[in-house]
Amino acid sequence: MKIRSITYFCNPQNPFDEKILRNAGDFLSKAKSAFEAGGYEVQTTRLATTPFPNLLNGRVKELPVIAQNLANLLPQIGVAYASLGPALIEFPESYAVIPDAIAASENIFFGGVMADRKNGISMQAVKACADVIQRSATIEANGFANLRFAALANVRAGAPFFPAAYHDADVPAFAIAVESADVAVDAFAGQSDFGEGRSALIAEIQRHGQAITRIAKSELSSTRFLGIDFSLAPFPDDAHSLGNAVEKMGVPKIGLHGSLAAAAILTEAIERADFPHTGFSGFMQPVLEDSVLARRAAEGTLTIKDALLYSAVCGTGLDTVPLPGDVTADEMSPLLLDLCALALRLDKPLTARLMPVPGKRAGDATEFDFGFFANSKVMKLDSAPLNLPISASQNIHLNARKHESAG
Repeated sequence: MKIRSITYFCNPQNPFDEKILRNAGDFLSKAKSAFEAGGYEVQTTRLATTPFPNLLNGRVKELPVIAQNLANLLPQIGVAYASLGPALIEFPESYAVIPDAIAASENIFFGGVMADRKNGISMQAVKACADVIQRSATIEANGFANLRFAALANVRAGAPFFPAAYHDADVPAFAIAVESADVAVDAFAGQSDFGEGRSALIAEIQRHGQAITRIAKSELSSTRFLGIDFSLAPFPDDAHSLGNAVEKMGVPKIGLHGSLAAAAILTEAIERADFPHTGFSGFMQPVLEDSVLARRAAEGTLTIKDALLYSAVCGTGLDTVPLPGDVTADEMSPLLLDLCALALRLDKPLTARLMPVPGKRAGDATEFDFGFFANSKVMKLDSAPLNLPISASQNIHLNARKHESAG
């Protein structure tokens, strides 16, 4: 298991307050040393700001410039990546500027809020996020730029995984995201009894969660600790594949029936473990970041509908899903709408990071040259433009499902 990121949350002000940014860099350097001394490899340090429409006081057209400026500042403070947070429903013009900001910067991530408890599902924001995905697909020849954008549904501040990360206060804080799919693989490998594997996984998650928390609270107590997102994030080899963990649990191939139950059990194991939780903290299914998921998607065993179904019990939702290059925003919008409905009815955070690949059709092989990706095949999207009497400006309010006991 590794620490995927230490994410520092702050309001850097506009124009950027260099002292705030230097403090962020100094803290992250200290934190990296502390966790490495505690036996954990730290892959990246990251910075997440307040949502850019608030940071810019509504002047969202300045986003490409501020994104480029922040990208230039990151090497000076020793930080690998930054998130400028999501476009907001209250600022409908904030979505359209994101592709230009992605094109103008490196290592800067963005989101777009589609639904939250206050606004419900914003049909305008759903369509706007689909437009961002479609436009961003052509920034790079292989569609890779969409790695830096996610559409958000019911995602609160303080989640350390990118692109969902953003801050909602002036006081700085930090959180930990882990790369821990191997913990699940090891827990179920060679177990003769399913219950033993489940118990072993809960115990191992709790052991690491409490060890990380001790370091955070003893050596980094000057900054508020939000907790750990123990989503079982993979690395693209079988030893670190959450798809492999599902198959170690007895499902012959992830995508077949039984996979939903496995995803629910893995997520519940994280919930049972005693440590401070933040973010998604559940089953993570990034198709292109997981070797077994990528393989099953290429075979056609794992479909987009399957991944959407697992979103009902998992942590993050739809992640790094390769789509045909000619997919339209109107075709992606119904998928995003479904995700929003799950997020609000189940009162859980979900995201969609969709990656149309220019020039590719469903079934074509992907050709990404990226160390954190396992290549697969472009997945078929069974979708058509909505034909509903819902205006683009209308919001759909869905109450969270109430669990009532029988009398």
